Amino acid sequence: MTALLVVLGAALGAPARYLVDRAVRARTDGPFPWGTLAVNVAGSLVLGALLGAASRGGAPPALVAALGTGFCGALTTYSTFGAESVRLAEDGERWLAVANVAVSTAAGLAAAALGWTLGTALI
Repeated sequence: MTALLVVLGAALGAPARYLVDRAVRARTDGPFPWGTLAVNVAGSLVLGALLGAASRGGAPPALVAALGTGFCGALTTYSTFGAESVRLAEDGERWLAVANVAVSTAAGLAAAALGWTLGTALI
């Protein structure tokens, strides 16, 4: 049953990633991967909140499997983040590559911490 919940969550997370990335790219210019940054930070916030709530007994394991592992796992993308960072460096945009790594890491951690704080506070 848990595997099915993960599959269902992922079935929503993957198209959400695609749609958010496309919407962000349509509104931004330049080589910086704003869409990937957006989905990774949003996924970190949601996962942080979910796990914060779960740590207080406010989110059942089935919800953690569906939303955390399934949805957030499919929404966020470490492989694309890595590939886009390498592509920026190879295209001569070394400072943008460094900025992508630094901003993505810092913003993702900050979003997860904020989510955790909100998740524990609301339960």
